[in-house]
Amino acid sequence: MEFKALRFERKIDADFYKTLRERVNGYFETNNISRTANAAMVFKTITLIALYFIPYYFIITGTVSATLPFLGLWLVMGLGAAGIGFSIMHDANHGAYSTNKYVNIALGQLMNILGANSSIWKLQHNVLHHSFTNIDGADGDINSPGFLRFSPHQQVRPIHRYQHIYAWFMYGFMIILKVLYTDFTQAFHFRKIRLVKTRKDFMMLLMKISFWKVIYFGTFLVLPMVLLPISNWLIILGFFLMHYVVGMAMAVIFQAAHVMPETEFPLATAEGNVENNWAVHQMITTTNFAPNNKLLSWYVGGLNYQVEHHLFPTICHIHYSEISKIVKETAHEFGVPYNTIGNFRSTIAEHAKMLYMLGHNINTPQAA
Repeated sequence: MEFKALRFERKIDADFYKTLRERVNGYFETNNISRTANAAMVFKTITLIALYFIPYYFIITGTVSATLPFLGLWLVMGLGAAGIGFSIMHDANHGAYSTNKYVNIALGQLMNILGANSSIWKLQHNVLHHSFTNIDGADGDINSPGFLRFSPHQQVRPIHRYQHIYAWFMYGFMIILKVLYTDFTQAFHFRKIRLVKTRKDFMMLLMKISFWKVIYFGTFLVLPMVLLPISNWLIILGFFLMHYVVGMAMAVIFQAAHVMPETEFPLATAEGNVENNWAVHQMITTTNFAPNNKLLSWYVGGLNYQVEHHLFPTICHIHYSEISKIVKETAHEFGVPYNTIGNFRSTIAEHAKMLYMLGHNINTPQAA
C-alpha cells in the first residue's frame, strides 16, 4: 500500500495566504530582523539543555541518593527534556532555528538523546501531520490507539465513554512507548506506505534508530545501574517518571491544539481531494490557546500559537506572538476562522469536553 498525497483546492481563498505571506514577510523586512533564532533563543537553548543535563550529573555522580530527591531529579530531567522537544528540537527539525542547515541538523539530533528518533519524527510530524492536519487516516497524530478516539470519523467503542477520564493518565505513556518500540513500528509502517522508498533507505533508518537507542539506554539507564549503589528498581522508576512527565506535557500541548470542539476534521474525497486550500485547512483544524501566558509560551516553544506555527513552520517560534497579530487581522479580513482560547485552564476544559463528545459519539458541527 503506497501513501498518496492528498490534493488541496488551490483556487478557493487563494488570495488569503498570498496576502498573509506578503504581510508577514513585510514585517521581517520592515523591522530588519531574522526569521530564525536570536540571542534570547540561544540563552533559552542553553537553559533548557542545562535543565536536562545538570540533574543527570547529580544522578550519575551519586550526589543525591535519598529516594524523593533522587526521583525529583528525574522529574526535573523530564521537564528539561520536554522543553528541549518543544523549543529547540522542534524548531531545528523544521529548519526554523538557524539559517545554517548544519546548526539545524545538530540541534535536531537532540531528539535522539531524548530517546526518540529525529528521522521518524520528521516523517511523522513534518510530512504527515503538517501536510494533512486532522484528516483521519493521513494525520498520524490523531491515529490513536483503539482505547482513544480523537476524530469523529473513527470507530466508536464502549470504552471511549470514559476516555475523558482515563486519557490524561494514558497520555503520560506516549513517550516511553515511543522510546521503547513505536519508533520501530513507525519505521515499518512508513516503509509499507512507501514514505521510505527503498530497502536501502529502510535498513539505514533501522540502523540509525538502533544506534541511538543503544546510546540512549546505555547512558541514561544502564550506566546509572552500573555506577550507583542504588536499587535498580528505583533507577527504573526514575527513568519511567522522566518519560511520563515528557509524555504528559507533550500530549496535552499537541492534543489541545487540534482535538478541540473548535477545530474541524475534514475528509478527503475518494479521489484524494480536500475541499479547502492548504492554508485555510490549517486555520480550521488548529487552535491557539493562552496567548497572553508568557511563561507557558516560553516553555512550550510558542506551540500555544499553533495556528501561526502551522502556517509558517520555518519561522522560529520566538516571532509567533508578533506575527499572530498579522494572522488574526488578515483572517478576519478574509472571513477565515481564527480559533483561540483565552487561558490554559479553559483549554484543558475544552479538550476534556471534546474527549467526552467523541467518546459519547455526540455529533459536532466540525465533523465535516
